[in-house]
Amino acid sequence: MATAGVGARVEELVARYVGGYTPPSERLSRYVAPLPEWLENVGLRLAWPIVLVNLAGTVFGFWYYRFQLADTALVAWPVVPDSPMATLFIALSLAAWRLDLRAGPLHVLAFFGCIKLGAWTPYVQLVLNGPGGIAAWLYWFLVLSHAAMVVQAFLVHRYARFTVGSVAVAALWYGFNDVVDYFWPVVGDFHHTVLRAEVTPLGVDHGLVAHDYAAACAVVLTFCCIFLALATRVEKLRAG
Repeated sequence: MATAGVGARVEELVARYVGGYTPPSERLSRYVAPLPEWLENVGLRLAWPIVLVNLAGTVFGFWYYRFQLADTALVAWPVVPDSPMATLFIALSLAAWRLDLRAGPLHVLAFFGCIKLGAWTPYVQLVLNGPGGIAAWLYWFLVLSHAAMVVQAFLVHRYARFTVGSVAVAALWYGFNDVVDYFWPVVGDFHHTVLRAEVTPLGVDHGLVAHDYAAACAVVLTFCCIFLALATRVEKLRAG
């Protein structure tokens, strides 16, 4: 109750300075809408600042991938910087909602991307890579900023419909990403983020078990996103 009271006061404070419409809560089950309503409302009221933060993250992400992109054929560039693409999707999704534009597939791509890459990156950094070989500030920035991506994914259900067609588009895109990242690259080498756990004195070795663990996590997360998106649709239909 104390937490709810603090949350209500935070929401009231934000609403005092940031007006605007927020979609009504549909009271969905916690497993598809885990954020408290006050936090959803605060996030939606701060949509434009969150758009700017995600666009800044997108720019940083492309800079972070600059060396890998330089070694990748141009045709494969769209499937290399997965996290920057996810932050771009959520930025465009929130902007489209605020501008009252119809963008069903974009909303679900944002939902998939933020959950999938937001969860995959901390797993890889904490379990496979470890903190070695990278500055401490960058290591924890990658872990915490990607975890925050998961949180913002659960704002999308408040303004998106989660149609079957939109879920299919997102499933095909991220399923295709899994294939070219870990199993059958479009051109050249595998297109997943270079893992420090795969780097050896002789170069990157995709035969190491770290590659398999990263692939398994990515595929499992794609299926989790499909389930959550379709479950959200069912919950929204039940809510009327």
